[in-house]
Amino acid sequence: MIDHQPSGALPGEPPVASPSAPVPYVPVPPVPVPPVPVPYVPAYGTASLADLPGSLLASLGLAADNTLALEPAPRVCLFLVDGLGAELLAAHPGAAPFLSAHLRGTLTAGFPSSTPTSLATLGTGAPPGEHGMVGIQMAVPGEGRLFNCLRWTAPGLSIDPDVWQPAPTVYERMAAAGIEPVYVAPASFDGTGLTRAVYRGMRYRAAESPGERVESVRQALRETRFVTVYYGEVDRAGHFSGWGSGEWLEQLAVVDRMAERIAGALPPGAVLYVTADHGMINAADKVDVDRRPDLREGVLMLGGEARARHVYTSPGAASAVLETWREALRGRAWVVTREEAVSSGWFGRRVRREWLGRVGDVVAVPYGECVIVASAVEPVESSMIGYHGSLTPAEQNVPLVRIHR
Repeated sequence: MIDHQPSGALPGEPPVASPSAPVPYVPVPPVPVPPVPVPYVPAYGTASLADLPGSLLASLGLAADNTLALEPAPRVCLFLVDGLGAELLAAHPGAAPFLSAHLRGTLTAGFPSSTPTSLATLGTGAPPGEHGMVGIQMAVPGEGRLFNCLRWTAPGLSIDPDVWQPAPTVYERMAAAGIEPVYVAPASFDGTGLTRAVYRGMRYRAAESPGERVESVRQALRETRFVTVYYGEVDRAGHFSGWGSGEWLEQLAVVDRMAERIAGALPPGAVLYVTADHGMINAADKVDVDRRPDLREGVLMLGGEARARHVYTSPGAASAVLETWREALRGRAWVVTREEAVSSGWFGRRVRREWLGRVGDVVAVPYGECVIVASAVEPVESSMIGYHGSLTPAEQNVPLVRIHR
């Protein structure tokens, strides 16, 4: 006899599975989608650069809010290192052992985390929404032109520093109280519009090399109770060589030696504070607006900087520009309306009504390693490696170092 075989099987072959037999289910794991980071909003009112000036005034015995609880001191030196982010310093303690050993904590820079904005914040003790320096390049309301407050230039316009930034400075308050504050920095900055806007009330003392600046601080502290000394080469090295590069590490070591020498020259009882205006990231993803016609459509002017763009739109084009930019930069940048940026507290608790026109109709803030460049109109800036301006910890967190004599 021939054994019975299931349908489809030949004699002597193994049985064939029934077509109706279920196929085992093997689940396919979902492709992970990276979470969108949350903007790192500055800690205005608790631990930001805006809280440092008032605390310094209070430490000198003047009437001011001592938000940071700084101890009283007969004399104070503030060493401002351009571009020295707290996370950058923490990544290379061996290059800056003196600063690392005296780190007190961190502050947030403010938005945007850029030099003019932070200098105005330190100069006034107010967040950007109050002093109005809300970017490197800002629209001049009603003029249809951009103003570069770093270079203090606006084609066809003359910008009065006292009008553009009218808030009284902490240095004017010191001078009124009988303290003549001194500012030590390169001679090229003396008399510029930015210096006038943020350092009104200071007596300028030009010094070039690190050694000359240390000596100028030593002499100035014999004459007055408050001195600020500025050093910008860490920022420059980061922009053109990248933070963490050999050139950058050399400049970090220079700053560390300067801080140690200034600390050693402090008069008895004096205090040295070291901080920065912003941190930095190294860019690996550049979106070039000048090569993207879709990102130029409906845009009247492109302001701000590569990590914090103010996008000023043509009449009636704001909604379309917002949608286009959001889609093009999805997963790479926070893209919001002016109203959303203001209500989220990016510039502080509020933005004065007269400053609202300086903020873009659309505000685009990259995160990660992305930057928004414009190679045709900003060739130098577009070629850089290191950038700052955004709402990330690497750019926002700056160190607060304290050394007491």
